Amino acid sequence: MTTIYLDCQAGISGDMTVGALLDLGVPLEHLRAELDKLGLPPDSFALSTRRTARQQMAALKFDVTLHDQQTHRDYADIDELIAVSALSDSVKERARAIFRRLAEAEAKVHGVPLAEVHFHEVGALDSIVDIVGTAVCLDYLSVEAIYASALPLGSGFVSTAHGRLPVPAPATAELLRGMPLHGDCGPGERVTPTGAAILAALTDGFGKRPEMLLDRIGCGAGSKDFSDCPNILRAFLGKAVAADRPADQVLVVETNIDDSTPEVLGYAMERLLEQGALDVCFTPIQMKKNRPAAMLSFLCRQEQLEPLTRIVLSETSAIGLRHYRADRTVLERRIVALPTEFGPLRFKQVFDRDGNMLRAAPEYEDCRRIALELGIACREVMVRVQSTGVSER
Repeated sequence: MTTIYLDCQAGISGDMTVGALLDLGVPLEHLRAELDKLGLPPDSFALSTRRTARQQMAALKFDVTLHDQQTHRDYADIDELIAVSALSDSVKERARAIFRRLAEAEAKVHGVPLAEVHFHEVGALDSIVDIVGTAVCLDYLSVEAIYASALPLGSGFVSTAHGRLPVPAPATAELLRGMPLHGDCGPGERVTPTGAAILAALTDGFGKRPEMLLDRIGCGAGSKDFSDCPNILRAFLGKAVAADRPADQVLVVETNIDDSTPEVLGYAMERLLEQGALDVCFTPIQMKKNRPAAMLSFLCRQEQLEPLTRIVLSETSAIGLRHYRADRTVLERRIVALPTEFGPLRFKQVFDRDGNMLRAAPEYEDCRRIALELGIACREVMVRVQSTGVSER
């Protein structure tokens, strides 16, 4: 699956988005030809690009020069313009979705029905070019999934057709609902209504970059040059890496102990395992004053942290613990009861990622019980039943 990740740490706007996508390899002539399918008045706008830099980071600046000075259009007019155009269905679908999200936000903040929404800045021809151009570029790149980073909230004021408004502007703020935001930026409008609408309509998720085989990186420059960060939108294009392995997240909890007896530590391990710890172990370490000591470590789920911590603090001399998250990859395991020459025994079977059994081993406690009952070596029991577990594939 062709995936794109938009790094919006500096913000996002329509022209930044188109610039980043063009920088990924979309020919400007292709964009011009597709925009001609809108049927707008001939020579009503001109497109251009130029290489530039923001705080010494190279990027592509996308510009729209207008010859049609119409300042606003109705939502219904724009939707109809796109719907009856000769653009492909996929481009129409994305472009109309973006404008609909804009219209819904405007309708809510101004308290009017959707059909009565009038666009001003976002209804101008350059915004139409930015939105339809984004859809055209995504279609050219065959993008199937879109993800984005957290967005800068920005601050201050911006001048609009509705007057001087706080940043983010009301419609932008409405579009940002449900998106992760950060305050690691200075004043100014960092996310425009067009940029917010593109994300609101098209993204499949937000947060860290998805696993992908990276192919290209495109950088689109914004119009302003902020002092706190490069005003650049980066687009990472690649193929999604299939999650072909079972994985989950656990907590690793540790403490160093140099003044508890082996009996106390052994008892603490028993209690931890009884209460649901996924694993427990001791590691020999050397502590201050050259004292031999043990590092007690255990794995658990988040919800188990508090009760298992209480066990360690009450059963050992530890006065504190450290913990951190870790991703782990595990193979599927099954406990099954199988018939053997000694009667039913439990076996642990381990399977690979394709569902094939890799190995099987008899459970120790069952082998121990049979060895004591028959007066034979436990090792002999394990050897004699081993073939049973392997044959049950």
